Formats: sequence, structure tokens, C-alpha cells
Amino acid sequence: MPIQSLLDFRDPDVCKRMVIKIGSALLVDNSGRVEVEWLRTIVNEIWTAREMGMDVVVVSSGSIAIGAKQLDFEQGGRRTLAEAQASASVGQIELASVWRQLLAERGLVAAQMLLTLDDFENRRRYLNISATLRRLLRSGVVPVVNENDTIATGEIRFGDNDRLAARVAQACEADGVILLTDVDGLYDKHPDEPDAERLDEVDGVTQEIHDMADGGSSSGLGSGGMTAKLLAAEIAERAGIALAILNGKPENPIARAMAAQAGTLFLPQRDETGRRGWIGGRMRFAGSIKVDDGCVQALRNGKSVLAAGIINAEGDFDRGDIIPVYDIAGNLVAKGLVEYDVSDVEAIMGKQSNEQEAILGHAPRSAVMHRDHLVLM
Repeated sequence: MPIQSLLDFRDPDVCKRMVIKIGSALLVDNSGRVEVEWLRTIVNEIWTAREMGMDVVVVSSGSIAIGAKQLDFEQGGRRTLAEAQASASVGQIELASVWRQLLAERGLVAAQMLLTLDDFENRRRYLNISATLRRLLRSGVVPVVNENDTIATGEIRFGDNDRLAARVAQACEADGVILLTDVDGLYDKHPDEPDAERLDEVDGVTQEIHDMADGGSSSGLGSGGMTAKLLAAEIAERAGIALAILNGKPENPIARAMAAQAGTLFLPQRDETGRRGWIGGRMRFAGSIKVDDGCVQALRNGKSVLAAGIINAEGDFDRGDIIPVYDIAGNLVAKGLVEYDVSDVEAIMGKQSNEQEAILGHAPRSAVMHRDHLVLM
């Protein structure tokens, strides 16, 4: 049974495996030092979960913020890509050392994994990540994951650890994700407004929910914001994973939030695991296709994408690539494996199957994107 309440995160029969993401604003103070005493309480909570029989994976921000202070870089080390990468290379050593030390105090072994978006977008590397995480967890290790900011560029980076946490949860088949941040959940408007109300539960992220989000990071240290957390929630909910946004400022923040039932819980919506979960979680694409209303309806009825329903193709995708499908208004409808190169799609789009052979010079495939290889969004 999937997680249905915040208290389920404390039940090992429901939540056998969880991912805890910690943001820079919580982990690093304004002088660039790790909040060691606060972090020790997080480690105590991890130890408690392990004693209850749960597996825990940590996604930890902070390397850029730590390194930037040591290098005396302005704007938290995020002024330029080169400064961010230099900051990360300095800060990551200290960050890993602190995690190793604090986990060792409770008799736990830490492992470090530095990953990029490209590692998740490549199917073989994604499977390697999954296998490594599962093996570490079987050995009783606590994996500490961070984006590899020392090498990641704009094209191959998540840009925030919220979505990284959701993809890690997919890869290790977690039941829940906890995002510790500097607010206690999602509000219907900016939380500084006096009449703002927190949403205790979200049963599916919609456009209305997205409209409530604030895209900024209040501390200036992090790279995420509520928008990134909602995108993470969408990744998680499609994979059958619950996601909670909790206030991480106090000591023992998870226990406090559970006791007070304070936070926002995003309920699982589907259970797309394995290859379909990987397709649904993809974030980088070589192109896209746009389809008419009839094709959208057909997709929702379990059909494939046929050439006749395609009205536009963009990019430079090849056969076998995963690409998104948009409706006429530009809304994301699906992601899936395309059966043709972009040039062939452009040649046959809008055409019926009996016209396509003359255009292509060979018998057309059954679909441009087969229903067995696509995921509705």
C-alpha cells in the first residue's frame, strides 16, 4: 500500500525505503560553515529510521555554498559556471567529510555518489545507478548523493536537487521522498502574505497547483524553489512515490513535522516503474512533436501516435530517441520512444498510412510512437 499520510513515513511496513533531500539554506550558514549540530539531529533521525528497518538515501546540497565562502566568491559561487564548478570542487570534500564523520558516530557507513542529469537520461547508466544504490542499501550503507556540479553544465545538469531526489527515488524504488526546506509546505500564495494557507495534501499536481508556486530560493544559497519541488513531486507521483515538503529549520525536523502533522504531502498518482518510469522521468530531449486534438484523445484512450495526427515536428531527434508530445496549445501530453527520424516525421506527418509508403520508399511502421513505448503525462 502506498504512503497516504505523513505518519506513514514512520511506518516501516508502508515506507520501506525513503529519500531525504536537504537544501543548502538549511545545511550551510551565512559564513559558509556546515550547521554540524543541526545536521547531527538529522543523522539521529536517519539512525532511528534504520533501526526501525527502513533504508535511507540522502540527497545533500551544500557543496557550492561551502566552497564559495572558502574561495571568497560572490553570489554564493553562482555568478558564473566556472565559479560554481570551482566552488563545488572545494566544498564537496568538506561536505562528504562531515557526512562520513556524523554517520560514523552512529555506527553507519556513508557512501558518496556524484551524478549528473546525463547519468539518468542514458538508460544503461540509469540502470547502473539503480544497481549501485540497491547494493549499497542491502549492505546497510547510507548513500549520500549530490549533483556533480564540478563537471555539470547547463545541458547536462538538473539545476536543483529536488528533481535529483525524485529521480534517485525512482532509481532505488523508494516509497517516499522528504524535501527539507525553509518553509513548512506549499501555500496557496506566497507564505509571507498574511492570508496564505498551507495545503496539507495534494492529490495530483495540476496547473492550478503550479500557479501557487514561487520560483525563487529565499536564502539565495540554493538553486531550487517551490517550482522545482512541484516538478519533483510530478516525477515522484507518476512513479507511485509519495513526496513531502517539510520545514527543516528546527532540530529533529522530520520527527517534529510528523508529530505536528505540519507539511504538504503529495500523494502517489500512478505506479510507473521500470522502463516506463524512466521514460516518464526523462528531462532532456533532442526534439518534440505536436499533435491534433484527435490524436490527444486517442492517446488518452490507450492508442498510439500515428502520423496522421501529427501537425509539427521540431529538433533533431533520431529513431529510438525519447521525445515529448505536445497538444495544439503546447501542453505536455506524453513522452515516448519515436520510431522515425525527424526528417521522416516531417515527411509523413498529417498523412494516412496508405500514403506513407510512397513518401518513404518502404512500408511504414505501425506508429510514429507506439503505445507500448509511451507514457501519458
